[in-house]
Amino acid sequence: MGPVFLWLSSHNYSRLDRQGGAMFTTENVVLVIFLLLGLAARSNLVAAAAAILIMLRLTPLAFLMPTLQRRGVEMGLLFLTLAMLVPFALGKVNLKEVGKSFITLPGILALIGGAVATHLNGRGLHMLNEQSHLMVSLIVGSIIGIVVWGGQPVGPLMAAGVTYVMLEFITLVSQWLK
Repeated sequence: MGPVFLWLSSHNYSRLDRQGGAMFTTENVVLVIFLLLGLAARSNLVAAAAAILIMLRLTPLAFLMPTLQRRGVEMGLLFLTLAMLVPFALGKVNLKEVGKSFITLPGILALIGGAVATHLNGRGLHMLNEQSHLMVSLIVGSIIGIVVWGGQPVGPLMAAGVTYVMLEFITLVSQWLK
């Protein structure tokens, strides 16, 4: 017998994971499915997130899960904001260009777009807090967008914001038709 077989046979797979459940729980299986979907869709972000969560669940680091749930969006937005501000830190954007952007049509539309997107993201986040089961559909939809349209997954908040707008639109139309 090879060393891998001996190693596998020496482990008791019915042992408990760090969360107090069996190793092959629904949660772990769902995370593995997301990992495989992320790999199949070439979505490094989805695959990496699923892999990190699997590692957290199966190690003594599982205590980080509640903090990650509470502050994960904030941490992700911090890194996104850092990436957006790097050109300023590197001196690639000067104050004159910034000032001009507020008086041009694209600059004004970007200002309005940023305000509207932020508002919709907030509404989407509120919707996800109330209906967390929608997160699975948002992630699968994001994977479809990557595979079918070559989209870029920037996060579930924007998808939740768009979902919120579509739900509000359907609600308005259905009320109007009554």
